[in-house]
This record gives sequence, structure tokens and C-alpha cells, in this order.
Amino acid sequence: MDDHHRGCEPERVSEWFLPPAERPWTSGNLVVPRVHGADYFARILEVIGATRAGDRIFLTDWRGDCDERLTEDGPTVAELLSAAGRRGVEVRALLWRSHPGPLNAEENDHVGAVINESGGEALLDERVRRGGSHHQKLFVVRRKGRPQDDVAFVGGIDLCHGRRDDAAHEGDPQAPPLDERYGETPPWHDAMAEIRGPAVAHVLDTFAERWDDPTPVDHRNPYRAVLHRLARMPRHPEDLPERWDPPPEAGPHQVQILRTYPAKRPPYPFAPEGERSIARAYSRAFERARRVVYIEDQYFWSALVATTLAEALRREPELHVIAVVPRYPEEDNRISGPPMMYGQRLAWDRLREAGGDRFAMFDLENAAGTPIYVHAKVCVVDDEWMTIGSDNLNLRSWTHDSELTCAVVDPDGALPRSTRTSLWAEHLGLPPDDPRLSDLSDPMALWVERAGAPGSRIRHHVPPALSARTRLWARPAYHALYDPDGRPRKLRGTERF
Repeated sequence: MDDHHRGCEPERVSEWFLPPAERPWTSGNLVVPRVHGADYFARILEVIGATRAGDRIFLTDWRGDCDERLTEDGPTVAELLSAAGRRGVEVRALLWRSHPGPLNAEENDHVGAVINESGGEALLDERVRRGGSHHQKLFVVRRKGRPQDDVAFVGGIDLCHGRRDDAAHEGDPQAPPLDERYGETPPWHDAMAEIRGPAVAHVLDTFAERWDDPTPVDHRNPYRAVLHRLARMPRHPEDLPERWDPPPEAGPHQVQILRTYPAKRPPYPFAPEGERSIARAYSRAFERARRVVYIEDQYFWSALVATTLAEALRREPELHVIAVVPRYPEEDNRISGPPMMYGQRLAWDRLREAGGDRFAMFDLENAAGTPIYVHAKVCVVDDEWMTIGSDNLNLRSWTHDSELTCAVVDPDGALPRSTRTSLWAEHLGLPPDDPRLSDLSDPMALWVERAGAPGSRIRHHVPPALSARTRLWARPAYHALYDPDGRPRKLRGTERF
């Protein structure tokens, strides 16, 4: 074992993770990254298709579409979940009760109705801050009498249109509306983590805490009452069944499950002042970074979030930060585009000031030259600590919306390293065994060399600087609507989480 990975031996895992009193962590897990929606959907189909009467399925989602196909010729989301319920599998779901309008309300109503009509129980949950959302995406499947087969999934992929793309990045035939420059079937890059072992129970804890919250799941008014009845949603959710013991050990990985919950009224019983373990875990990892921080993120906004990385760049002269982001916002019109550009430019300016050309952003395009929408939320630090989750690197995800992330440390660094090199091979257009992928002596040089090269998908990304006139309205819109602060009042205006 080389010096780089000796720091990740089991007795020093605690140096990367938050203290157990803040967030517990477990050993003996097996984590498999599921990159691309097509791979994840095929795996979900396999896992849920193998469930039997007496097994249990728990899921949360930001948005689901009943008619989204899991494979080209396979069942839809509705068909998969309803079939499980009809054969005696206990299905419980927490779906975000979206704000009225063009977001997710009607689609999530339909998914909830399908689950409830087939013998399961789905709740439409709006216990969030004003303007917030439940952004957590998890699946937990527990097998009666077969705990070695228990599995959880955590990450960024919703059960909805647009997500079933693969490594070719030609897009999901069931396409969502996106900026027209992404084409008729927008290419989509995303990731989930498949987890086996004791950490499955910690993922389920997140579901159980939300389910058991006695606060009403939605506002009480006649309009919402009608929606609840249409979704066959029970007025009083049933108690969760008796908990089974955690699954047995399944592999070599240490896992810490991290969350975000806002400070709100009424408070969450399990997080009276909110929870910001995701923010604190990232801050801790960035403090330990020495060679490379690799990020894939949908937004990468916020001067405050960028500050944690800027401090690391100033402290460590050999550190490089590489971020992969979408080329364009999902809605890049005259109203929604400038606030998002303002936020990303804030982060860009702060990091370039701190690290110069040791920081760079890149975006992706497919073989046809169509930009790829980056929805993945992945971070790898020094090939020792990695995350796959639902959170973006911005203040909203770190403080305001509910989020869920899987942080992993591997004793020999194999999983973080293989995850990073696999992603780099795809993006840079290199063979997976190219030795340059493992060389972290000057990682930025390889990215600069491959940007725009034949076979490479990466292109340099520089957020545009807005005019002073545009900033006058984009700045307050950004802070109020796009990247709000969900911390307790005593922490606002500080750099603490």
C-alpha cells in the first residue's frame, strides 16, 4: 500500500467521517456506483422483480412518472410497483407534495395512487420550508428471512422522464422539457449508489424518521383534501412494521449516511434545528484534501460553499479542483437564466481567485456535439473519500431542502479511485486502463489536454459575467428563490453549518 492510501486504513477512517455522535457510520458494506439511469433502472427492475410476499420496499422521490419505462421493452414505474404490491410485497413511499404548478404535483399524485390502489401506502409529503422541497431519492428493499439480499439505493436519479440514458448519451426517448439546445431527447448524466450491508439500516432510518413525524404531511384545505382523495392517500398513515435486524456485512466499505434538513416551524422531531451533516462532511473532507477534488454537480453555486474549497486551494499549493457541470441551465430564459449564472459565477470567481488555473470547470457533449445535461451529484477527494447523493453543491442543498448522500471510505482507496477513473475515462475518451487516469501528480494537465480533443466529451466551461444592470435583479432573485439559506437564524451571516 502506498503512502497516499495508508491514510485510509480502518483505524483512521474517523479522520474522514464526521464523529459517530453526529452521524453514525458502519463497516462491512459493499457499495457499487450505478452510473447512468439505464443501468440503475435495469438494476431496480431486477431487484424489485425478485421480491416475494412478505418482503418490504421503502422509497422516497422528488418526482415520479407512472409511464416511465425502466428498460426499452420493460415495465413502467407504475407496473413495477403495482405488481410488487399485488404479490404481497409491502410498499411504502414518501413522495414530495410539490407546489401547485408545472413541477411534480400531478405526476407524484398518480404514482401515489398506483401504490395505494395496489395495497401499498404512499404519502404526499410537503413538510418543508416555504419554497423548499423533499429532494431525497432512496430505495430500500428488505427480504423476509433473506437479510443477505437486502439492498438500498441512494443518489440523484428520480423515477421520471429523461433519466433512462446510457453511456452513449443519446437521451431518454421519454424526454422531459429542457432548454432547446439539449435537443429533442436531452442527453442526461446521473448516478446512484447501490449499498449492501449494515448501512442499509441507516438508509431506512431516514425513511422511518420522516414517516413517523406526527406533523401533518400537507396543508389542510379543501383543494389539498381533494388531491389526497384522488391519490387514495390515507388520512392517518399506518405505523411502520416492526424493524428487522440490520443486514449482515457484505464487503469492505465504510459508509456514513448524510442528510440535510432545514430549520423550520413546526420543527422536525428528529432534527429540531435542522440537520446539515452533508455540509459539515464536505467541509471536513475539503479540509483534508491534498491533491485533487473531483466534482460532478448540477449547479455548483454559492460563494459560501465555494469558500470551503477556496480555503483548501490557498492552503494546499498542490491541490487541484475539477468540476463538471451542465453547459446550460435546464431553463435558460431571460428570467430564470441570469440568477443561476450569477450563482455559478460567484463560485467561479472565488475559486479562480484562490487557486488560479488549479481550478477549472468543464461541461460535456456527446458524439453528435449535443451538450449533456449533468445531473449527477458525485465528489471524490484524493481517491480516499467519495460521495454519491441527491445534494448539489449549493446553499439550498446544504441547508434548505431535504437531501440524502452516501459517503464512502475504502481501506485501500479502491472504490473512490475506480469511481473517479471510470468517470474520467468516459468523459475524456480514454481507455479505462490508460495509466494517465491514475496519475494525480498533475491532474489538471490531462483535462486541459483532452478538452476538445477527438473522442473527448469535455469542453472548457466559463460562467458568463453578467452586466451590472442584470446583477441588480439577478442577485436578489438568486438568494431569495434559487439558493435560499435554511440554517437557523443564529448561523445566518456566518460561514458555519
